[in-house]
Amino acid sequence: MNKSLALKQILLAAGIAMLPLAQAATLAKADYSAEKTRIGAAYKADKTACAALTANAKDICVEEAQAKETVARAELEYAYTGNVKDQNKLLVAKAKSAYDVAKEKCDDFKGNEKDVCVKQAKAVEIK
Repeated sequence: MNKSLALKQILLAAGIAMLPLAQAATLAKADYSAEKTRIGAAYKADKTACAALTANAKDICVEEAQAKETVARAELEYAYTGNVKDQNKLLVAKAKSAYDVAKEKCDDFKGNEKDVCVKQAKAVEIK
């Protein structure tokens, strides 16, 4: 994977995370529970799909599955409560998840390229 593609992916994820969120409508308890179960099942399916991969590609796949689950759970929590506190948690989850995936992708590089990649990922997370 080339550096510019990785950087574009990081910037895209960060841009999506920074989009203003509309006021969330609260969910019913039954819908909340069903969605929580669906998120868990989707995570298990995504993680199982990673088993066929090897080396860093597998690590990236697992990290992406975890990031997807983390963000989905934060979105669900915000949709359920509608609290500003949960909205902030959602934004943090998106930024941290994007950083974790980008950092894992940096493992494909060596030496200075890896250092630069990690610093760029961290800079985007901080923004």
